[in-house]
This record gives sequence, C-alpha cells and structure tokens, in this order.
Amino acid sequence: MTVGRWLLFIVLGIFVAYFLTPLYVMVITSLKSLDDIRMGGMMSLPTEITFDPWIKAWNSACVGIQCEGLNGYFWNSVKIAVPAVLISTILGALNGYVLTKWRFRGADIVFALMLFGCFIPFQVVLMPMARMLGFLGVAGTIPGLVLVHVVYGIGFATLFFRNYYVTIPDELVKAATIDGAGFFTIFWRIMLPLSVPIIVVTVIWQFTQIWNDFLFGVSFSAGGGQPITVALNNIVNSSTGVKEYNLDMAAAMIVGLPTFLVYVFAGRYFIRGLTAGSVKG
Repeated sequence: MTVGRWLLFIVLGIFVAYFLTPLYVMVITSLKSLDDIRMGGMMSLPTEITFDPWIKAWNSACVGIQCEGLNGYFWNSVKIAVPAVLISTILGALNGYVLTKWRFRGADIVFALMLFGCFIPFQVVLMPMARMLGFLGVAGTIPGLVLVHVVYGIGFATLFFRNYYVTIPDELVKAATIDGAGFFTIFWRIMLPLSVPIIVVTVIWQFTQIWNDFLFGVSFSAGGGQPITVALNNIVNSSTGVKEYNLDMAAAMIVGLPTFLVYVFAGRYFIRGLTAGSVKG
C-alpha cells in the first residue's frame, strides 16, 4: 500500500472520528447516572452502565405539564409516517407515469409547477394549510398531519418517479397497449415491478422527512396527537429542577433510532435507487 493511500485513510479516519464524536457523547451520556455525569468528563466512559434514562424517557418522561412516556408519541409518529409515505409514494408513481408515458398538452407546465412546490419554504404554507385543515375539520388531528405530509411530499415523489420513468423505453407501453392493456393494467403489471429501486428511494426519503419533521407537527397537532419530535422538544425544554442530561440524550436517541435503522438496513438500496435512473438506455 502506497504512502498516499495511507495518508488518505488517516485523513478519512480523522473526519470519521470528528463526525462520530457527538454520537459517542450522546450514547455514553444516556448510559450514565446523574452523579456520574457530574463527577466525570463529557468524554469519559460511565463508571456503571444504567438504562434507567432510556426506560424513563420511554415510559415516564415529563412532556409539557404532564408526565408521560415517549411511547404514545412514538406510535403517533408511526400512524402519521406510514400512511403518508404509502399514499405519497403511490400518487407520485402515478404522476410520474402519466407525465412520461401518457403525456398531455401542458404536461411540462404541470411538472414545473409541482417541482416549484418542492422548494416552497415550510413557513410559507403554514397559514393556508391551517385554514384548509380547519375547513376540512381535521385540524389538530393525526389524519390532518397525514394530509399535510402527503400534499408536501407529492412533489418530491413525482420528481423521483418522473426522472426514473423517463429511462424506461416507451415501446413497453406501446406494446402493452397493442395487446389490449389499459392505463392501470400497464401501471400495476409493467411499471411498478420495474420501479422497485425508485420506490425504495422515495420511501426512505419520505419516511425520513416525515419522521424528523417538527414544524408541521408543532403547528398542526394538539395534545395526545403530537408526533415524537414535539414530545422530544418538550422534554429537552422542560424545567423540572435538576437538568437530566442523560434523559435528554436517551430521548434523542430513541427519536433518531428509526431513521438510523432505515439507513443502516436500506442505505445501499437508497444509493442504487438514486443512480438507477441516472443513465437512459
């Protein structure tokens, strides 16, 4: 191995250590008692490992003025993320399918407007979205948050699927049409089976965005219907006397664990999906 390659590995190792240091601090702090935190340094290992902060964060953390566990808010986020991801992915696939294989007059304008919607800041849509949720009667509810994330996610999902379907030969659709296949038959039996890479990308992207969302969650939810990110914010900012840093770190780890696991187990498919439609032909 050459000297240059060794230097490259050393530099990369330094960067890896630098970026993993906050994670290391979070993990060891979440496994320490309060006395251990006061007596030891930030980087020091716990003298005695304890999972009490994790248990307390999950079962009996103080959220706002009530003491509740993260478990209820965790399942709120699941109830929001799962249907929102599924609906936005299916609608994005249909949109990409129509915009590439069943083109109509003005299709490029429609796609441009949807693409423009992807880059509208969240803060701009808060007021009109709140009025719309109130008009529909779903303000402050989990179905309302599902609707918000579906609407905001359709643009990205359409972008992913449209760029992927451009690389699929039009002859497949023409041949299926000649054989008598209709719009939905072609979509379900030809396009979707070919779309596994981009479906994985869209699902991971949408799940990450929805699970980590705080602004929509704090703006359009109330009481027991809040997502887990709002509960985490309430835990960290609650003032109940002694600051429990181990509880804060454990709660943050619990909140971040689902997205971490998604990327650990499906990260390679995410990269493959992103590059699958990069070359036409």
